[in-house]
Amino acid sequence: MQLEVDDARRVPVQAHLSYDADDPFAVTTAFSHEGRILAVWRLDREMLAEGALRPVGEGDVRLRPQRAGARTVLRVELSGCAQDGTGRDRAVVLAPAHAVVDFVRSTFDVVAPGRERVRVDEFLADLTARG
Repeated sequence: MQLEVDDARRVPVQAHLSYDADDPFAVTTAFSHEGRILAVWRLDREMLAEGALRPVGEGDVRLRPQRAGARTVLRVELSGCAQDGTGRDRAVVLAPAHAVVDFVRSTFDVVAPGRERVRVDEFLADLTARG
């Protein structure tokens, strides 16, 4: 993947995508550069699949296909509160669209769309045990 620094510069970053059937709606993406984890985001898996085809999202996560020469990349725009509390951070990451789609399709083999289950009782028990 590439991190868009500005309109003219891009820096390669590694992204590790993972999927856990216990969190069936999310894909976790860890971005790293030179062995240092830059950020970890949980993204909606359906949104990732749709974002390779058409613009989706609003707020902190926006996805859309973008032409890059003969290839199509998935443009992932992420924003959130700055770690130092001074405002908002923003990042744009470009990923090969076919690789993201292939990964999301592989998650459908683990938990098919529409078959996701949320363990509400377990979640609420865990939440109230903490409080």
